[in-house]
Amino acid sequence: MSLTEANTFKQVAVVMGSDSDLKTLKPAVAILDQFGISNEVRILSAHRTPKEMMDFAQMAESNGFGVIIAGAGGAAHLPGMIASLTTLPVIGVPVKSKALSGIDSMYSILQMPSGIPVATVAIEGGLNAGLLATQILAINNTELKNKLNAYRCELHDLVVKKDHTLKEIGAITYLEKM
Repeated sequence: MSLTEANTFKQVAVVMGSDSDLKTLKPAVAILDQFGISNEVRILSAHRTPKEMMDFAQMAESNGFGVIIAGAGGAAHLPGMIASLTTLPVIGVPVKSKALSGIDSMYSILQMPSGIPVATVAIEGGLNAGLLATQILAINNTELKNKLNAYRCELHDLVVKKDHTLKEIGAITYLEKM
């Protein structure tokens, strides 16, 4: 299956409870775009637009989505509510909250009841959510898997280069250049 064919049937939905969550989810959208994965970004509140959220979740698979990334802050019910309405993989992204710095969001997303899993990334972990969605889609897509391997090689080379520079110029000079 080519990447183009995969995009026709396996796209990623990126949903959030509020437009203020978009800053957290922007890295997910950016990395999906970088890998050529079609995505749709929506604002669907579990509390303020429950009917629309339910309709979206129940129709997600028939609408061609293969993975759903759901970001939420505070009570953070959106990822779990979506997961309760679909068998598609749902990746929860805890959004940093004012009151508890995202710990509340993280616990809410992590503590799903048995039988309704939600994969959870770090607080503000939009990039990793996008990468995890990419890895899920790459299971049956060699072209996408190759792109992931190339991305990982770039990360490796970047760290090796930084290490070489650090050894060469020393910690104090390195910090001054940052």
